[in-house]
Amino acid sequence: MRAGALGVGRYLPEKVVTNFDLEKQMDTSDEWIRTRTGIEERRYAADDVNTSDMAYEAALKALKDADVPGEDLDMILVATVTPDRPFPSVATILQEKLGANKASAMDISAACAGFIYGMVTAKQFIENAGYKRILVVGVEKLTKITNWDDRNTAVLFGDGAGAMLLGPVDDSKGILSFELGADGSGGKHLYQAEEGLYMNGREVFKFAVRQMGESSINVLEKAGLTKEDVDYLIPHQANIRIMEAARQRLELPIEKMSMTVNKYGNTSAASIIISLVEDLEAGRIKDGDLLVMVGFGGGLTWGAIAMRWGK
Repeated sequence: MRAGALGVGRYLPEKVVTNFDLEKQMDTSDEWIRTRTGIEERRYAADDVNTSDMAYEAALKALKDADVPGEDLDMILVATVTPDRPFPSVATILQEKLGANKASAMDISAACAGFIYGMVTAKQFIENAGYKRILVVGVEKLTKITNWDDRNTAVLFGDGAGAMLLGPVDDSKGILSFELGADGSGGKHLYQAEEGLYMNGREVFKFAVRQMGESSINVLEKAGLTKEDVDYLIPHQANIRIMEAARQRLELPIEKMSMTVNKYGNTSAASIIISLVEDLEAGRIKDGDLLVMVGFGGGLTWGAIAMRWGK
């Protein structure tokens, strides 16, 4: 059996913050933000909403989608760089809320590539250790680490959560191949400073444009597939120009690329799974489609997966 998706869900805060709203708070403009990033609006969680609260809402939807109760979970993996507190982990808080008493639980810190890292970790336990139900959540409350004095980064980020329940699926479906990577020497280009999130946009852009395309091609080759086999690309929703570079590398028409960055901004570890759920709900992804999911983040980290969709 191969590891694949049994159910998915997502949660987005109600508060919508547009570029025009940000114009009133800092020296920026809707035109400046849109042309450089593709972002038009994003969601902000309320002050009293924790990362674990958003994770819980997304997890409930994924479990309902799979018709699996929380007590049946074997493991909970939460990808986040904005936990409620350094410890206990968001995953253990989630374990209690879901009544998943027999599940092991831990957080994964790989920034925007975190959800891919989580899926690959789940794959190992399902295919090599006999685990049947592993919940992987990507969740961020980036507004609590945003540097509001830095207009170049403050306009980029939003809050949200997405969840996928993974388990054994038919050999014709599921995760076909993956790639994970890191380059610690690039950590200085994207990190959490005392005053908030810092990013060297030029260096991160160069890295991301190169790595997103390379990783996408690499997972296809590992799976014995080609660019022509790809039905849908789900890139990390960081910047429309970076996403476009990955799409062009795969020679895909624009309608075959997920695009939610305009509505939700960069939600880090949550962005890929939030986009996947949106595309499923809109009917853009169908049973049997070959998906490529690819992300990059602070660390610097990156990851990609080739996956045949279907439960």
